[in-house]
Amino acid sequence: MDGMRLLSALALAVLLAACGGGGGNDNPAPMAPPPAPGITYTDPVQYSAAATASLASAQEITAVTRHQIVLGGNTLNYTATVGHLTALSLVGAAPEASFFYVAYTLDGADPGTRPVTFFYNGGPGSATVWLHLGSFGPKRLVTNAPSTTTPLPFAFVDNTESLLDKSDLVFVDAVGTGLSEAIAPNVNQTFWGVDADAAVFRDFVMRYVAATNRGPSPKFLFGESYGTPRSAVLASLLESAGTSLTGVVLQSSILNYNSNCGIFVKVTISCAPYLPSYGAIGAWLNLTQPAHPVAQIPDYMAQMRTVASTQYDPAARAFLATGEPPDPALVTLLANDTGMAAAQWDAHFNMDDTYFHNNLVAGSVIGFYDGRMVAQVGTPLAADGDPSSTFYNASFAARIVDYLGSLNYTTPSTYVILSGAIDKWDFSHGGLSVPDTIPDLGAAMAHNPKLKVFSANGWYDIVTPFYLTEQDLARLGGNPNITIRFYQGGHMTYLDDTGRTAEKADVAAFYQATAKEAVVPSAAAPLAAVTSPSSAVSPPATFETTKRDPVLPERLQAITPAPPTQGDALAAEVVERLREEFEAAPQAKRAGGITRDEARAAGLGFVANNFGAIDANHTGRVTFEDVLGFMRSQGAKLPD
Repeated sequence: MDGMRLLSALALAVLLAACGGGGGNDNPAPMAPPPAPGITYTDPVQYSAAATASLASAQEITAVTRHQIVLGGNTLNYTATVGHLTALSLVGAAPEASFFYVAYTLDGADPGTRPVTFFYNGGPGSATVWLHLGSFGPKRLVTNAPSTTTPLPFAFVDNTESLLDKSDLVFVDAVGTGLSEAIAPNVNQTFWGVDADAAVFRDFVMRYVAATNRGPSPKFLFGESYGTPRSAVLASLLESAGTSLTGVVLQSSILNYNSNCGIFVKVTISCAPYLPSYGAIGAWLNLTQPAHPVAQIPDYMAQMRTVASTQYDPAARAFLATGEPPDPALVTLLANDTGMAAAQWDAHFNMDDTYFHNNLVAGSVIGFYDGRMVAQVGTPLAADGDPSSTFYNASFAARIVDYLGSLNYTTPSTYVILSGAIDKWDFSHGGLSVPDTIPDLGAAMAHNPKLKVFSANGWYDIVTPFYLTEQDLARLGGNPNITIRFYQGGHMTYLDDTGRTAEKADVAAFYQATAKEAVVPSAAAPLAAVTSPSSAVSPPATFETTKRDPVLPERLQAITPAPPTQGDALAAEVVERLREEFEAAPQAKRAGGITRDEARAAGLGFVANNFGAIDANHTGRVTFEDVLGFMRSQGAKLPD
């Protein structure tokens, strides 16, 4: 498309959003109308991932294209919408950040019953390219994980495991990643912290829901890695603000940084939760004695959980406390169960993932994200220390730019896949130096006792090991609304063909059980408009850092992690999270309670929406204890 045609198309497509003003998120600034399908949109804005970057104002312009896909024998028409949407502050509706997103919506479906899912990767500082192009979108890269010999760049194909038959899909990049940027007076770093990040994501989700009339839709969150603590905090904030969720999908979780021994320089906590994953990797690489074929992995992992909890964990804790040398019989057992030599267990008994990664295979390193992938030291695949990351990077970076162009979105800006946010991130949360978000997930489930949680885990992941996630979630008391599943694969289970197929089936069943779906048409009508790929070219995507989650900045790597709370102590933390949200209303302390209007003005949509039931005595003002009483009456398990 020549320059004059671009300008003409842009004139038709562009409508600057009046992001300031408005009456709060109940009356948000409108989205600009989308351009006609097939028109190429070249975004003139220069976006930056720098910590101090911000936009003077934001445009809400989208490129819209029509597509078809065959899922489960059904041909589905869908619309892809690419562009920016402004998050508005919960109180005052001030513009905060311009979020870049790609949404896929099923044509002809009823938005009142059709679920919508918000996807995001982690980092912090990671764009959502991995989930977008690897997991359950309508297109995916063919990686053939755990192979390291698949021809590069990876093929890009229709994704027969897409979740589009179950939900509309919104892939969104965090502020300071991809093409998302803060709006002045904020800068990107304004939102680089556990609490600020979750709050601005809340405001994006609420804005998207309002602007696209998705209020009645069942709503899901789908976060990966650091995206899982984000999901826990975000779920609580959304529920408090009156945007109720149906489900949360946790992909490869690190819900409590304090329980993950591998992210600290001075390891002061037991690494026992890693042991089953070590055993799974050793079995895959045929290093265990006896051998354990892939088909036997679930049974073998059951055995390894028992060894970890009853033998290795007590010994590791004794070793940390007193330096007591390990029992030789236990060392032999560990060597046989993992394939790591007994001498290595003697030398590094409380074994963190870095030591295991460096020493399991002599002269080689294994993947952190997928321990089945091995690279000889000195080769390009081992250059960045993790073959299960390095092998994928170039294909994902090249494809995201080309793919956005095929969706008629181009830009002079650089799409930043990994920014430097980790080094500047404020990890403090809930009074701790690094976050424990299990209380936040508990608070979300107190707001909404019907909320369902699905946890997906890979056997061969040693950055967010599955057994650690099990232990973290078990703190919530065996809640029947929490489902945990395990797959062939590493951190990104969806890159493994077996893992992705199994996970799609399980997540589809999860959606089926939790949301009343719109009927999927069995036959699609001809496309109203045919996609016309852009001839414009965007700059290559870039990695500003090779650090990927879960990683802590050096200033935090030497802290002593806090022990996880359990039982009554955890329940008290959940109540404290709820109290903090309630007391965001200035009148909550000053007047001893709040009115419906005061709750609404403070962004406490949960209280405002349920005020009549909470105010059982009809005083016109409710206290925090009144709110807790209402939650208990709805089924929340909270202390009296």
